[in-house]
Amino acid sequence: MERPIPAGQLKEKSLFQDGDGSAVPAKTLCHNCSKLKIFLGALAFSFFAKGFSGSYMKSMSSQIERRFEISSSIVGIIDGSFEIGNLMVMVLVSYLGPRVHRPKIIAVGCLIMSVGAFLSVMPQFLMGRYNYERITVSMDNSSTSVSACSPAKSEPPPVTDATETLSTVINAGCEKTTNSYLWLFVLVGNLLRGIGEAPIMPLGVSYIDDFSKEENSAFYIGLVRSSGMFGPTLGFLLGSFCASLWVDIGIVDIDAISINPKDTRWVGAWWLGLLICGAVNFIASLPFWFLPYSLPKEGENENLKISHLSVQGDHCKIGPPAQPQLKFSEAVKDFLPALRKLFGNPIFVVFIFLTILQYNSLVGIITYEAKFMEQQFNVSVAKAIFLIGVVLLPITILGMFLGGFLIKKFKLHITEMAKFACITFIVAYLLNLLYFTCSCEVLQVAGLTAPYSGMKHLSSSKHTYMASCNAECSCKVDQWDPVCGDNGITYMTACFAGCKSSSGTGRNMVFHNCSCVEEQGLGLGNSSAVLGQCQRESCTKAFPYFLALQTACAFILALGGTPTYMIMFRSVSPDLKSFAVGIETLGGRVLGGLPAPIYFGALIDKTCLKWGTKSCGGSGSCRVYDTNEFRNVYLGLIAGLRAGCCLLYIVLSALIMKRFKPDGKEMTDIKNAERPISKELDTGNKREILPGSRTSEESEETYM
Repeated sequence: MERPIPAGQLKEKSLFQDGDGSAVPAKTLCHNCSKLKIFLGALAFSFFAKGFSGSYMKSMSSQIERRFEISSSIVGIIDGSFEIGNLMVMVLVSYLGPRVHRPKIIAVGCLIMSVGAFLSVMPQFLMGRYNYERITVSMDNSSTSVSACSPAKSEPPPVTDATETLSTVINAGCEKTTNSYLWLFVLVGNLLRGIGEAPIMPLGVSYIDDFSKEENSAFYIGLVRSSGMFGPTLGFLLGSFCASLWVDIGIVDIDAISINPKDTRWVGAWWLGLLICGAVNFIASLPFWFLPYSLPKEGENENLKISHLSVQGDHCKIGPPAQPQLKFSEAVKDFLPALRKLFGNPIFVVFIFLTILQYNSLVGIITYEAKFMEQQFNVSVAKAIFLIGVVLLPITILGMFLGGFLIKKFKLHITEMAKFACITFIVAYLLNLLYFTCSCEVLQVAGLTAPYSGMKHLSSSKHTYMASCNAECSCKVDQWDPVCGDNGITYMTACFAGCKSSSGTGRNMVFHNCSCVEEQGLGLGNSSAVLGQCQRESCTKAFPYFLALQTACAFILALGGTPTYMIMFRSVSPDLKSFAVGIETLGGRVLGGLPAPIYFGALIDKTCLKWGTKSCGGSGSCRVYDTNEFRNVYLGLIAGLRAGCCLLYIVLSALIMKRFKPDGKEMTDIKNAERPISKELDTGNKREILPGSRTSEESEETYM
């Protein structure tokens, strides 16, 4: 037994012993404190890196959809592959948490994320150039005056050098399109990113909670998560920048492109940002290779009583720096009892269901919010991504940080956290319902959403693409190269507008003598149309209101996010915290992150009015949506999921109030539940105690 050390000599004497019984100088404690800060910084950067690459991939979903000519549901499958990667390793990594070298496992995960990002870039270098011209083959831009509407188009066009070259390009495009399962590279790369990200959250958060003061734990975790939110912010900003660049930048003449970023056929340089994401993930892995397996508990040299410095055997209470030998058979044997203990906790079970519903709504929003803004409010994808990055995410960071700060400032008990989280979510839900008031007129497309003649409704349920004004033009129904007439109506092509001549080239081309525009317009003889869809003025006025409402809702949700997350830590046994984080993340990923993009995308596809056509046949990506149906489906799904969250928040608060005494002490059944599962932790005279684990006596003190 060591002789008690006077408090005044703590700076000169040792508080800990190494594995061989040798004294550890007090300077080592300061060094270990600095290592905890280094770990906090490294973990914050790894959160930044995973958020950076993850948000960038989310922002590029529309570009990937258009580049590979796939539907939104397929994009959802690609997005869901990330969750599949998490599923493959999450439970194992989380359960083995304190038993493995957590910093090094996190380092390996960051490297795997880097490999996944680089692998996703491969299709860009294996596929040919993006050829949107296949949709506009009826247009002959080589002529100074083009007649989009010509009876001659009923016959095969004469074979000229220009048409022969275009035909060759299209045929080459067909060969490439048969290989366009190259999007599987993106899917596998996303899968690897999911595998690599799996250990960062459970191992990193449990490492902080194990070796920091309890009153600092929530603040540190909130700080790390808030710092990590800068990753999604910059990821969306990078996505906005890359979406405004042409996909084949540096290879083609940008001035020769006749479409702009607002066009539904525009494809940005989606691959460029992935190269940057891979490099950032690689850098994030470097610090973790130099961090130790375990650290002394933060503040033990100031707060531990001398009586707690007694050592059983040759190990002190908080565990030796040396890594214990992991016995796999014992770990597997203890897995099911640990799982039963977690799911025998009703608070944890309700928390898991709550997490699943929140993941569903959150992932659906992140994946399709940019598409919703584009279709609903007539903004470009690049602008939508930019606004998400500079407005919504920063306010979310502020809310998360403020939530963690309030817990630390007022030392909120778990019951107070539950009340705070419940109230903030219900308020945010009520604001969420106001989204439905942000309506916008449907894009008026002749033959799709608007009639050619003066009729109020189309004559049949099937779209009437042809009318008397363009009956002689022999237009191809499978083409989409929209023009906006002087009458404010959008036509699928200049041919459907009945245009007889044109002037200008590229993006500046103007079509004249458009018979369908003249018939619906003022009867002028020289009615014209310009390239691109018509603008919707009412949408421009409604968009700022929608953005302000969404900002307020995001802030309130984020404010209650950190207290909600801390409920899990305060309601489970300390030796199961890492496992609980893994189960929570796994449940959210598998039952929320995996299916949400798929069923959101499938339902959004149902609202499509006009599909693109691949050069070799078959449907491509959607060109025009019914914006009213899109809004009702998208916002309705989110509102329904969050309504379920409100009910679960109320149930969770009731359970916590029942389980915990008002004076801040936990009921006696919780103390009994805090007995560790593992035999290594059950027996007080065992020599091996895992770093960061608390004894049953400490567990009781935690909840006093």
